[in-house]
Amino acid sequence: MNILIILAGLVILGSASQWLAWRVKLPAILFLLAIGILVGPVLGWVHPDSLFGPLLFPGISLAVAVILFEGALNLRLHEIGGLASVIRRMVSLGTLSSWWILAAATHWIAGFTWSMAILFGAVVVVSGPTVIGPVLRAARPNTRISNVLKWESILIDPIGALLAVLVFEAVIAHHGSTVLSTAVVIFLKMLGAGLLLGIVAGQILGWLLRQRAIPDYLHGVVALGSVFIIFAGANQIAHESGLLAVTLMGIWLANMRDVPLENILDFKESLSILLISILFILLAARLDLKAVEQVIVSGVLLMLVIQFIAQPIKVLLAYDGKELNWKERFMTGWIAPRGIVAAAGAPVYAAQLEALDYPKAHLFVPLTFALIIVTVLLASFTARPIARLLGVSEKDPHGILIVGANVFAIAVAKKLKDWGFRPLLIDDEYRQIQTARMAGLDTFLGSPVSEAADRKLDLVGFGYLLALSTDAARNLIASLRYDPEFGHHAVFTLADRAPSSSPDIVAEVFATDFNGGLKGL
Repeated sequence: MNILIILAGLVILGSASQWLAWRVKLPAILFLLAIGILVGPVLGWVHPDSLFGPLLFPGISLAVAVILFEGALNLRLHEIGGLASVIRRMVSLGTLSSWWILAAATHWIAGFTWSMAILFGAVVVVSGPTVIGPVLRAARPNTRISNVLKWESILIDPIGALLAVLVFEAVIAHHGSTVLSTAVVIFLKMLGAGLLLGIVAGQILGWLLRQRAIPDYLHGVVALGSVFIIFAGANQIAHESGLLAVTLMGIWLANMRDVPLENILDFKESLSILLISILFILLAARLDLKAVEQVIVSGVLLMLVIQFIAQPIKVLLAYDGKELNWKERFMTGWIAPRGIVAAAGAPVYAAQLEALDYPKAHLFVPLTFALIIVTVLLASFTARPIARLLGVSEKDPHGILIVGANVFAIAVAKKLKDWGFRPLLIDDEYRQIQTARMAGLDTFLGSPVSEAADRKLDLVGFGYLLALSTDAARNLIASLRYDPEFGHHAVFTLADRAPSSSPDIVAEVFATDFNGGLKGL
């Protein structure tokens, strides 16, 4: 099949999978893996190794670097609140405990040698923002749970990659190819190169952006080029230190003051979705289905080990009982899908293990993907019901997004606030927003259907939309935009223009009817 047709088809199939995932509110990885298996081992249309040759794995590595950088750009230190110590312990003590538990379980369940089992545990200890994000949007846990899982999923990826390299070097040393002390030296070089290059690059790029030394239309391209060069440079100094470097670079940029990141975020978000889509399809297309069948039971058993042994211990080590209650801790430990870093790293190590004639090395990749599939399926279909059962989800959200900040909308918002709701007025008219702020109401300056709103509006805790703008077209567009987010039963709009006379009286009647309608749902 023509290579151009294959590439175009990958983009179309990836986009279709992302759209379907958005419609049914499930992680796109499920559909991407299914498509990859279909066009790869089932139909035989796509053969990634012959299609890309020696560029396949370097291309995968660069794509993962971009994905982690984009995720790191969304990490704001002020979001952590009092949970910094929790996140720190989860990615340190929690990661180490999960690694050893998974290693032991893999040895006993899958029959891997101890060396290969320890390496497998290091590879699959990571989660990843590509799978955590969709699960959180579907489950809608409270803000504290969401922030912990979001930070952990991004920080653990480069840490897991470093751990896997260290273990692999130790495996090579054990096999006789090198000495064990070499692994420690390599690890220290990885850590130093990643920290130094990541922080320096973030500071320099942030300074250039703040000084307006780069035109707006080049922000995304320059950032992408910076990610590539820092990733490649760090890896040149110490293998696999690039992921740590680009992650730190993104976090550093995200938390610098007065740095315009809007253009970079817009560019990187679209690029990351495209890269994730193509990556998962290509990686799934390389699978051997017969090998997957051999390890699917092992994958399920390992998933049970993760859910009922590794994660509970990880949570016990991470929390001291003060930050979150036991229900929130349980929910934090329950959501544990595996993602792109494990999928991208497993084939690299498997090829080298096979070259060293390790027994069952050909099952390394299938077992990784089996574990990814079952953990994602479990998180996708159980997170929301368990969050509701525990009472840690936003099942009864009191946040109401109100489109428009005119006199009538402000009057409605005041009345709803008096009744215990949390209204947020959104409008692109500064004077109206200023009036709403002076009335003590929360506001957002901008269009409700803009990219800025998609990126900056934190809708955790919001479950309803009131379209009260005097612009009927804007009300309609906003209703269509937020219908998939809240559901059509939670989106309300005025049939006619907002009343201009006696707004307080009409607002009270409207708010009363609205409140009564909510109680009747």
